[in-house]
Amino acid sequence: MSDVTWTVRVDAGLCMGSGICAGTAPEVFALEDERARPREERVAAQERVLEAADMCPAQAITVHDGTAVIGPRPD
Repeated sequence: MSDVTWTVRVDAGLCMGSGICAGTAPEVFALEDERARPREERVAAQERVLEAADMCPAQAITVHDGTAVIGPRPD
């Protein structure tokens, strides 16, 4: 596993609670009170985290590498 970590944030005001993120990366996201939340703010860099951000229907997930937003990725 890489030593590189990313910061993951979920905007609770945008989240619809679809659960796609928790289904895609259950080690990173959990559903709580019908909204998603990251299990930890800092996560190991992995493709599934970006996939979850890309698939979020509300675009509520942002993935940061340092100060750069790397997810969701542009189409």
